[in-house]
Amino acid sequence: MEMLSIDIVGLTGACSYALDCIEAELVNITNKHGKRVAYISVCMAEYWAIQGEALQDLAMCALLHDNALTQYISEELKKDSVIDLKKDLSEEKTNLHCIYGEKNITKLPFKTDVSNVILYHHEHADGTGPFQKKWNEIPLFARIIHLADIIDIIRNSIDSDDNSWDFMCQYLSQNKDSLFDSECVNAFLHVFTKESFMCLSDDSFETKLWEAIPREKLVFDWEMCKDVADFFAKIVDYKSSFTSRHSIGVAEKASMLAQYMGYDSITVQKMYLAGALHDIGKMAVGNEILEKPDKLTDDEFSKMKNHAGYTYLILSEVNDFEEIRDWAAFHHEKLNGKGYPFGKTAAELNEPERMMACVDIYQALTEDRPYKKGLSHEKTCDILDDMAQKDFIDSDISKIIRECFGRNR
Repeated sequence: MEMLSIDIVGLTGACSYALDCIEAELVNITNKHGKRVAYISVCMAEYWAIQGEALQDLAMCALLHDNALTQYISEELKKDSVIDLKKDLSEEKTNLHCIYGEKNITKLPFKTDVSNVILYHHEHADGTGPFQKKWNEIPLFARIIHLADIIDIIRNSIDSDDNSWDFMCQYLSQNKDSLFDSECVNAFLHVFTKESFMCLSDDSFETKLWEAIPREKLVFDWEMCKDVADFFAKIVDYKSSFTSRHSIGVAEKASMLAQYMGYDSITVQKMYLAGALHDIGKMAVGNEILEKPDKLTDDEFSKMKNHAGYTYLILSEVNDFEEIRDWAAFHHEKLNGKGYPFGKTAAELNEPERMMACVDIYQALTEDRPYKKGLSHEKTCDILDDMAQKDFIDSDISKIIRECFGRNR
């Protein structure tokens, strides 16, 4: 049986961009923080001659070190009436996003043991961190990511001038054996020079990052495909309480429809993955727009429309992912050419792309949102038929949806 083969590192990198958009919105960290932490970590790994699968796993952990940020904010911070995000994220609640983050990545297909890497990535060498673990109780990868994370946050907050490297060296020597263990400090100073450190401020480091990591594709079975897709869908859906299960719902229904229409198992898996990722571009759109219950202004609507374009850009980073990317990103295109972001016409939209557009509308109409109750299956299908008559969506698929999703009612 043919198996699905995915560039998991590229997908992780794409997701890290989405997470960076969240951090930029919240705590003012510039984009590409996750990739810079991964790059610094991968460079430091050279000191210990970490290679192959272990290097790939280190890079993935670094890219996803803050994977639970949206979840933590939506579940914990929203309980508080007054939130000082910077203070909360850096001090009192650090261990919570570490706990959530550690739990989330257990579903991802790592080749080596990465347990406690995310959990302890904020620990201090002297045991004064959130879990009071000393450096010799912390996995090496967690210690590497901890140093890389703080280096990038500080680098981002000081002016990138000739003195910044000296400042960083001084900071590391002052915090050696307290915040950082001496081995990690030595590793950083061993691989970085003033010149290579200054290069972190431009985007050239990203090319070097992808050259350094093996980027081995992983062969997915259906179970792994679901686990990986659900991991990414969860991050997207936590972004806004308005869409708490939307991506998972689209993934489930898109794969169910594909199966019902007689597609092979590989295509069914791809549809699940595309459904889970279709709204990843929403990570780049502010919540003040995503959660606005009133009608959006023209300017706000054009920003909201950008999310499908961002999905396309974000997923373009993944190797050999064009088909899934298109199925995911074209879900707001219309057969009459008046959809967005590309204004595709009926002749340019294949059947899986048309299916995704219909499923997205069906899911959005039937799910409950804080400001509205979900519609019934019948009412939703009537709306789909009406949209099909207006040449927005495919009428054949609309009819099949009435049959397919009506079976279990």
